[in-house]
Amino acid sequence: MTRESVQFRPKPGDSEKITINLGYVDLGRIDLMVEDGFYSNRTDFIRTAIRNQLERHSDTVQSSVTRKGLDLGLRHYSRSELEAVAAAGEPLHIQVLGLVTIAQDVSPDLARAAIASVQVLGALHASPSVKAALRERMV
Repeated sequence: MTRESVQFRPKPGDSEKITINLGYVDLGRIDLMVEDGFYSNRTDFIRTAIRNQLERHSDTVQSSVTRKGLDLGLRHYSRSELEAVAAAGEPLHIQVLGLVTIAQDVSPDLARAAIASVQVLGALHASPSVKAALRERMV
């Protein structure tokens, strides 16, 4: 019987790197489970543990997402979309659990004109100047 190892690697841009500090005993336990073949590496163990906890609390998370009126997933704002919002005179209130991207060709002035507030639980990808322009509007 052969053991097949499958590694799932997120595509660049589909994830955010985090750093955690673990005690030596916990780290050793993880290494032992990797050595015994339960996980392919430390990252596989940690990613699996996080997913298991998120699944365990999924009802609570979903209830909170609904209560707070958050959009779930990926949301991209193009320059033309933000220009239309600014022209309409009703700025956006961005509330997303996931990833928000603002196109690189969006100017800080356009971002200020089109976006009233930003609440992102996850990650916001935008140019440094647009992030600076929206800093005071981030919840």
